[in-house]
Amino acid sequence: MKSIFSNLLFRVFLAIILGIVFGLYLPESINRIFTTFNTVFGQFLNFAIPLIILGLIMPAISDLGKGAGKLLLLTAAIAYGSTLFSGFMTYFSASNIFPSLLESHANAAANVTETGKQLEPYFSITIPPALDVMSALVLSFLIGLGLAYQEKSSLKLVVKDFQTIIMQLIEKVIVPLLPLFILGIFTSMAYSGQVYSILSVFVNIIGVIFALHILLLILQYIIASFFARKNPFKLLLNMMPAYFTALGTQSSAATIPVTLEQVQKNGVSEKIAGFVVPLCATIHLSGSIMKITACAMALMILNGMPFSFSLFAGFIFMLGVAMIAAPGVPGGAIMAATGVLQSMLGFNEEMLGLMIALYIAMDSFGTACNITGDGAISLVINKITKQQKITVDNVN
Repeated sequence: MKSIFSNLLFRVFLAIILGIVFGLYLPESINRIFTTFNTVFGQFLNFAIPLIILGLIMPAISDLGKGAGKLLLLTAAIAYGSTLFSGFMTYFSASNIFPSLLESHANAAANVTETGKQLEPYFSITIPPALDVMSALVLSFLIGLGLAYQEKSSLKLVVKDFQTIIMQLIEKVIVPLLPLFILGIFTSMAYSGQVYSILSVFVNIIGVIFALHILLLILQYIIASFFARKNPFKLLLNMMPAYFTALGTQSSAATIPVTLEQVQKNGVSEKIAGFVVPLCATIHLSGSIMKITACAMALMILNGMPFSFSLFAGFIFMLGVAMIAAPGVPGGAIMAATGVLQSMLGFNEEMLGLMIALYIAMDSFGTACNITGDGAISLVINKITKQQKITVDNVN
């Protein structure tokens, strides 16, 4: 069993606590060391984000293949639709709740900022990215779609190797250093006096998102019940072993065996369950997009940044694509989202760090929401395949 220190959530929690203590009680000369690290790591993160987009999105799109089959396209369309539904539901809920909920915190943060008490790095370096984020997104779609129609391509092998390199970069470099990055952020906030308002915001945001993800699951199973002709709450209750397993593992992939068993108990055929559940563990991200959308809006309100429906509509559509295949990598979903947050919403390094901390704090609930929703999609696909006589054998 892995040590508790290998648990990312625990390390982030410890980093937040230590950051607050260091910022309040250590001398400025020591705290500036953490600020210096954050300045350098932030530059490296900016350099890596376009590469992460290329490494995750290109192979994900190319894997669809020319002869993907009706069932694959149908499942992907429903999963993407469910992800978008979650994103827009979150936007409309948060845009009505957060402005009044976070108004006092935004004013407090503005007052603290005016005092000008900030930590300065000892030095900084500039690492220009090889290409900007939007160019990386467009290039990923272009190459990924082109490779999807190439059955045998040497470039596809190169893309796969590049994906492996990027996964190693995330797993071996970026994720291990994230707690130190978050520690530096909270050290700076504690030193400047912002930390208490930020922690209050964290508590409020997490409470709202938890309520929204329960509501989303109920809606998903009410819709699925029209296809399955069964009690939605009984269907949802049958999925609870998978839900609580995901809370513990924080991994959609690790929960697949339990999800398969519970989906079949809801009446889904073995073949359909065996196809839909592993696929949706990769492409269905209703819980993840809910967390990112809500947290992004909260941080924009806190920083006095304007937002609109048209801005978030484009963000949600792009985010649904950018996160494909990211759940297989620890912290992959939020890392894939950083490029979109930066290019479309204008997030800086500090806001990205807070986004990562918030996302990881709710990672278990997001994963549980994702995989429980997979059960609802399985019910819908199971009914449609019976009516349309689509078989798993037709899928490559």
